[in-house]
Amino acid sequence: LESQRPATPPGRAEPETMIATDTCPRPRAQRLTRRLAAALVVGGLIGGLCGIGAGPASATIDDDDAIPHADLQIAVGTTGQIAPEGPLEASVRIANTSTETLDAGTVTVELGSTPLTDSAAVDRWLDDGVTSGDLEPVASAPSETVRAGEAVNLEVTAESDDLDTLDPGIYPVRATLEVPPRESDGVTPEVDLATGVVIVPDAALPRAAVLVPLTATPIDGSLLTADELTALTAEDGPLTAQLDALSGTQAIIGVDPAIVAAIRMLGTAAPETATAWLERLEGMPNERFLLQFGDADAAVQAHAGQRTLLSPGALQPLLDPANFTAVTPTPTPTPTPTPEADDGSAPMLPDDAALTALRDARTDVLWPQADVTAEDLGTFASYLDGEVTTILPASATQLGGAVPAAGAVQKQRVLLTADAASARLSAAAEQGDETSRNREIAATVAHLALTGGEGPVLLGLDRSETRTGDSLRTALSAISSPAIALDDLDATASVTLSAKADGARAATLTTLLDDEQRLASFSTILDEPRVLLTPERIQVLRLIGVGVPAEEFTAGVLEHRSATVDTLNAVGIQEPSAIQLFTAAAPLPVWIRNDLPWPVNVALATQPSDARLDVQPTTQVEALADSNTRATVPVEARVASGDLRVDFRLYSPTGVPIGQVQSADVTVRADWETIGLGILGGIIVLLLAFGIIRTVRRRRRDAAASDASDD
Repeated sequence: LESQRPATPPGRAEPETMIATDTCPRPRAQRLTRRLAAALVVGGLIGGLCGIGAGPASATIDDDDAIPHADLQIAVGTTGQIAPEGPLEASVRIANTSTETLDAGTVTVELGSTPLTDSAAVDRWLDDGVTSGDLEPVASAPSETVRAGEAVNLEVTAESDDLDTLDPGIYPVRATLEVPPRESDGVTPEVDLATGVVIVPDAALPRAAVLVPLTATPIDGSLLTADELTALTAEDGPLTAQLDALSGTQAIIGVDPAIVAAIRMLGTAAPETATAWLERLEGMPNERFLLQFGDADAAVQAHAGQRTLLSPGALQPLLDPANFTAVTPTPTPTPTPTPEADDGSAPMLPDDAALTALRDARTDVLWPQADVTAEDLGTFASYLDGEVTTILPASATQLGGAVPAAGAVQKQRVLLTADAASARLSAAAEQGDETSRNREIAATVAHLALTGGEGPVLLGLDRSETRTGDSLRTALSAISSPAIALDDLDATASVTLSAKADGARAATLTTLLDDEQRLASFSTILDEPRVLLTPERIQVLRLIGVGVPAEEFTAGVLEHRSATVDTLNAVGIQEPSAIQLFTAAAPLPVWIRNDLPWPVNVALATQPSDARLDVQPTTQVEALADSNTRATVPVEARVASGDLRVDFRLYSPTGVPIGQVQSADVTVRADWETIGLGILGGIIVLLLAFGIIRTVRRRRRDAAASDASDD
């Protein structure tokens, strides 16, 4: 957001006591206004030239990218801190986000003399560019030409002689860029302002403990595949980069057990990089705890009235025994020799607890979204059958001023993260360029300096799968402090929660679980229903994940429910065509469609519209995976002929209707068989009589011819 601030238009006077800078991209209406003004000017010039007989001329700007645009960022050092008597060394990044070259200009650094007194003032300045007091230029430097799509870094230094002596505090700093209009068309580049903070410390920063969540979402929303794990844990993979960044720090790591399970479930087929990554994680000295499977939000489950935390379901049925070590049982000695039997071998399949376990990881910590009530904390305790530590943002409480890192809500232990500092540190871990990252780190330090209190501060990074290892390590290193364990945080302060439960998400979870029940009934057509139900449950857990934004949650639920409907319709009867039955007894062909990747067992129920046709009421069918399977239903006509309808319906072995009813029109012409047989019998009789007569006549002719020859 801070990287797209428009410049103050030339000639506009700034207020004496308040300075406001728009942090969003320049409104489109302003750009259209400028283009219209430019067009009017050009049009007037064209008209004047045409009036004196000059040739036609035109100058138009087709789109916003045709106007050079500069995106500025400013950071003072790595953490924004300077000595009370300077100097101030600022790094200014100029990014050309247009398709036109940005000409050289002049960068000016301005410093305010009125300190920012609280966290709200810091955020208001950084996000909205609003502060009290004036900013005065303290240094400037020439900038170079920046080609389209490129960026340059410029170092600007304000010597201590050019700075008034600053008392300890946090001060606003701003960078501006002045670029003259282009000589070719007179267009003035758009330049955003860059805001930052300068910190003159008066004491050491409070100790800070940082919570870092490790999550990874597969494409199908269920479990990570071998290919995905290979990419994530490769030398340059995101999970490897984060582990590199965490190594050697005092960060407390929250791990999604779905990552652990995905690696262990592959057994010997797991990528070597993935198993090495897991071993490395378990060998790190950092304190760690397990998130809920898929990082599911415990709060929404409590609001939905769940008596226990939702589990991923049985994982063991998803294992491939071929990927696990086979163990030959030890034979029992017998007193007398017996014939050798084939003992075979049985693979050692880990149970669900072993698949999700992480060495030395705590399992009594919950890190839900902020909408937790005091009643929810009691529900959490029942979920885990004992003491629970719940991590919440400080904004979920009614505390003001200095917020302790830990407290108690009706004897339930809660850890409180500093919202503003956590948000800035999370943003720093996301930034790819050094200047933007240092700006957010300086903002984090500013918030820490304003927290007050003597105890440690707890910071919690946002759930993210896009932060880079370098940015994460730099951010953590900038606020490094001696290790602080979660149990070391004093929870004696009494805390009152102010959040309200999100009923919409709870209602949606109830709907998803209702859909899951429909799938559970449907899955009885499978030999092992859990191959369908376990991935379904994991997808639900990921949908209610803590890090899922509201817009993604809504879109994800719609997509998931649509996929559920597709699954329920994956097995059915192909629409039959009209059937002509010319015999009294014959099989009716019926095609069973199965779009699932597993074979299914169904019962085909057949019901004629009346008693003129005697059919087999139920036919057991095993439909092959991803194919159409032909089934035959024996029928017998009870009348000579007639037209009727036959209804077909599939049922699971437990009697659950599967798919839709299909009907076939059947025309019975059983008397045609009798007529045909009579005609065929008559023809045969005639042929036999003709053959006999012909044979007799031929023998008579032969006998007469023989007598004549003798004479």
